[in-house]
Formats: sequence, C-alpha cells, structure tokens
Amino acid sequence: MNQSRKTSLAAGILYLLTFISIPTLSLYHEIHQPTFIQSTAPSSDVVIGGILELLMALFCIGTAIVLYPVLKKQNETLALGFVAARVLEAVLIFAGVAALLTVLQLRTLGTEATVMSRGLVMLYDRLFLISQSFIPAINGLLLGTLLYQSRLVPRLLPIIGIIGAFTLTAGDVAVLFGVMDQHAPLAGISAIPIALWEFSLGVYLTVKGFKENAVILAS
Repeated sequence: MNQSRKTSLAAGILYLLTFISIPTLSLYHEIHQPTFIQSTAPSSDVVIGGILELLMALFCIGTAIVLYPVLKKQNETLALGFVAARVLEAVLIFAGVAALLTVLQLRTLGTEATVMSRGLVMLYDRLFLISQSFIPAINGLLLGTLLYQSRLVPRLLPIIGIIGAFTLTAGDVAVLFGVMDQHAPLAGISAIPIALWEFSLGVYLTVKGFKENAVILAS
C-alpha cells in the first residue's frame, strides 16, 4: 500500500465516520420540546448526542488534514480554505453542544429557567444551520472544485458535491428568511445531495482510492 492509497483510505474512513452523528436527530427530540425543563425526559440522550457530535467534529477536521497534502498540489489556496472551513465547522459544532449541555444544567433551577433554556436550544438550532448546513455547502464547493480539477476521483462525484452546495445554500437562505421551518421536510430534502456526495466520496476513497492517472499524484 503506497502513501497515496494510505491517504485515500484514511480520508474515506474519516468521511464515513462523520455520519456518526445521525442518531442525534432522535436523541435531541425531547430537548426541543417546550416542556423539557419540567419533564422527566432523560438527560442521557442529550449527553450521548453531544458526544457523537463532538466526535463528528473531530472527524471533520481529520478529513481536511489528511487530504491537504494531496489537494495543495492542485491549488494550495483552495486546499487551505477547505482546512479552515472544516476547523470553523468543528468549532461551531462544539459551541452548539455546549449550549445543549448548559440546558441540562438549567434543569436544576426548575421552571424559572424555561425561557433561558428555550433560548439556548434556539441558539443550538442556529449554530447547526451554520455549522452543519451552510459550512458543509462551502466545503462541498471547495473540495468538489479541487477534486474535479485534479481528477483524483470520477468527475461525477465532485459534480454532485458542487450541485449539493447550491441546493443546501438555497435551503439555508429559505430558512433564514422564514420561507420554511428549519425542521421542515423540504429543508431535509435540500441536504440530500450534499449528504450523498460525502457518503459516496467516503465509500469511493475507502474502496477504490485515488485514480492512478491523476496528474498531481506524480508531481
């Protein structure tokens, strides 16, 4: 196994590991309810979800760090931008998790903390919109462009990523302007292309690796 294959394998596995946070869609259901502070819903679900999100954030940074030595041969500026965007994504994810964990602490104050707790959950939702929706669109555009130009993978994959970047951004704008709710089915549909792109890329890099005829591998 040469260095190129080791890099693609590591990147592919890390991309697949970023999907570890999918269970939070159900784990965070109760904390989004207005009566969570007064309810007897377990806090453990939120803690588990938070751990999964923190791990996912670290895996996100890992994908960029592993791919950077290869991508910079194509365009160092875009490659560095991809690393920076991934780090920013992780930082905002950490901030969102901290907001939810603070809500758990507020439960000890009883009903008087209801307003503050609802505010923190709303803050988490807005941080999620930026960190796990808008920034992934930027990542898709940056990485998609780099992979399309370098031909490290079949060009269909980065095309999906670039298209997904625009559909996801359109969904984010619609949410910000109140055209649709952040948790509406249509908002989820707008994220499908970018999710398909990241999952497909992870599978391809894990199973196949970089294309051997990619020019930058020989540079």
